[in-house]
Amino acid sequence: PMTDPAPALRIRQAVRALLVTPDQHILLVRFEFPDATVWSLPGGGLDPGETHVDALHRELIEEVGLHDPVVGAHVWNREHIIAHLDGEWDGQRDRYYVVEAHERFEPRPALSWEQLREERLHELRWWHLDEIESATSHGVWFSPRSLGPLLRSLVTDGAPATPLDTGI
Repeated sequence: PMTDPAPALRIRQAVRALLVTPDQHILLVRFEFPDATVWSLPGGGLDPGETHVDALHRELIEEVGLHDPVVGAHVWNREHIIAHLDGEWDGQRDRYYVVEAHERFEPRPALSWEQLREERLHELRWWHLDEIESATSHGVWFSPRSLGPLLRSLVTDGAPATPLDTGI
């Protein structure tokens, strides 16, 4: 008997910003999920009709308060299959872009903290690359999981010629 083909996965398109200063600090956001605390990069899903760069500009205003970002190279890709809490998506495909950050600044999100918490975002913090590497070895969860080595390679070798797959 013939079986129906498996339904296509519903993959949310998303974009994230690598705001890295010359002294190797990176701005991260803390997400609180029912089963985990995860430190990730600012960004989020594309709205209908948005390009990745348009979405990045919008997300940086909403989450960070950065209104005129200088968007650089698309350096990483990450696809993860995980049911989103809203049940609308089966997974997410992130594109990571370097965004110019000459120095650390105080993030001033356009969204209220109440709105940010509704998106599970609870904190914005600058981390030094050494801190990320140390915290990883002490069980702190970063997304992507290999954030420390990926950042070390980026600051040491510069942007890759083609975007790297980060793994989970």
